[in-house]
Amino acid sequence: MDTSATLPQGRFGGPAELAELVRGAFAAAAAQGWREIIMCDSTFETWPLGERAVAQSLQDWSKSGRKLTMLAKNYNEVVRKHARFVSWRRTWAHLVECRANAALSDDDMPSALWSPVWVFQTLDLTRCSGVCGSEPVRKVALKERLDECLRLSSPSFAATTLGL
Repeated sequence: MDTSATLPQGRFGGPAELAELVRGAFAAAAAQGWREIIMCDSTFETWPLGERAVAQSLQDWSKSGRKLTMLAKNYNEVVRKHARFVSWRRTWAHLVECRANAALSDDDMPSALWSPVWVFQTLDLTRCSGVCGSEPVRKVALKERLDECLRLSSPSFAATTLGL
């Protein structure tokens, strides 16, 4: 399915536009049945993961054979700010792989969402500005960068914690 009608192409700027991209990406993923999504950000603090609409889109997306990979420096802000996401992640832990790489600097840790269909990447973290689109060159370049960051990461953010 062509995403150009539903997801923007080109430059974006500001926290509100970034939040809209995240909402739109998950809505498109659910509607179009994206098989794989990779999300990467130092903390996911500014992403609207705790919003009802995002949680519903993720719920609608959740099916066997799908995979969501998250990479962060740490997940403290996710736990603190995104309770709906944490609850959804607990239910669908078999679809979600969370990894961390605390050694990467903020400049080396991409803030991005990748899918085989469409991607976005924040290039200026201070202004929340970047680029998005479905061009093959953009998707391949971002996937290679994310794969390298993931290669240097380790499992993190367990869906449940076992106590004594």
